[in-house]
Amino acid sequence: MDILDAWKRPKQQRKPETIEIFRAYDIRGLYPSAIDEKIAYRIGRAFIEFINKPKVAVGRDARKSSPALHEALVQGMTDQGAEVTDIGVCTTPMLYFAVWKYKLDGGVMVTASHNPKEYNGMKLTGEKAIPLTGDSGISQIGEAVFAHDFARMPKKGRIIKKDVIKDYMKFVLKFAEKIPKVKLVVDGGNGMAAVDFPEMMKSFRWVKVIPMNMEIDCTFPAHEPNPLDFSTLKGLQKKVKHEDADLGIAFDGDCDRVFFVDDKGEVVTPDTIAALISKDMLKNKMHTICYDLRSTMALPEEIDDNGGRPMETRVGHSYIKSIMRDKGCSFASELSGHFYYRENSYCESSLITILKVLNILSKEKKPLSELISPIRRYFHSGEINFEVKDKDLVLEKMEELHSDGNVNKMDGLKVEYADWWFSLRKSNTEPKLRLNLEAREKNKMEFMLKEIRKEIKEIENICE
Repeated sequence: MDILDAWKRPKQQRKPETIEIFRAYDIRGLYPSAIDEKIAYRIGRAFIEFINKPKVAVGRDARKSSPALHEALVQGMTDQGAEVTDIGVCTTPMLYFAVWKYKLDGGVMVTASHNPKEYNGMKLTGEKAIPLTGDSGISQIGEAVFAHDFARMPKKGRIIKKDVIKDYMKFVLKFAEKIPKVKLVVDGGNGMAAVDFPEMMKSFRWVKVIPMNMEIDCTFPAHEPNPLDFSTLKGLQKKVKHEDADLGIAFDGDCDRVFFVDDKGEVVTPDTIAALISKDMLKNKMHTICYDLRSTMALPEEIDDNGGRPMETRVGHSYIKSIMRDKGCSFASELSGHFYYRENSYCESSLITILKVLNILSKEKKPLSELISPIRRYFHSGEINFEVKDKDLVLEKMEELHSDGNVNKMDGLKVEYADWWFSLRKSNTEPKLRLNLEAREKNKMEFMLKEIRKEIKEIENICE
């Protein structure tokens, strides 16, 4: 295909599936029906036009469609006069690192993260790896893609190929203290973790690593690379117990999220890991630490009890990074498995999180299951999806039903009572509400979960 000829054609017809790829946090859709090389080329031009600065980084995952989309994207950028630092096949945290480390003006990662092989997309940042969002860049870029009325540049840009792995490892390894002699089972999900995790572990040859699905194959033959779906962790849990391992680790497709399994083969939720890391950080210094509103009550309690300042946030990496910058937060976490660090330009890092957990195991000289036992003191439902006809009406009626609680509308609806709470949030892409519920006692959690299900069903019946 002649990409340069593509943008000369009449304005792009606004197919619904293509309009929908420009989302709240990223660009993502089915290839090639929603996103193809022509769209990627125009995104490249629109991105450079939007940030209005010439120096950017580009990386990609290993999906079958990624090389072609990457090539088209870069051509669009250089046709718009940009100097593109191409770091090639990488993880998303590596792309973020390249942007802030080399003081570039922005960056684009070609990836669909944990989505199935049929999808692809892009994650976009400005300088310092500050994310572009639907309100601050992505929607404007989408409009420019359809208008495709780009100024002709007097001079094309250029491409600089750069291998960042050495600089990246030098930075990440600064977070290692005394790494213990342990046995790890690591499930890469056939995703991009194979690019950087084995490289990091070369520095700790006394650690025994038992790999699972560490060969890059973005058709994802073993399972969907989404550890938030606990069904994808069953093989890892079984392997940890079979090998009598100290720890299990699972990555998502582009390696910006990480989950852990303890020495007993039990999944450790990210909010529990965040509480463990927070306690360790607060031993030496007071920190402000952010957590998303779906997290266990134990997390802010642990932060507060250890002399820190807990700060609840809405869900979403762009919102959390913005609050961290505004409030000077040192660390943040999301229930989805993102862990953010101020030293990393407020970006997420799976590798730093792994090193921090290993540091804690070394210092405490206790198994992970024992360290987290006091934190696992409450009973959480996990995230449950409800398909509803009118999301706004359900939220409105649920607020009325629970007006006797402490109502928080920061992100959807969260209502807190003395011994339990629930949160209902709208999906950005589907006709669904996402429920999280927690109580201090198991019986209370189970009872209130039944009640909330019943209330939502009754509201839905009224809608019919």
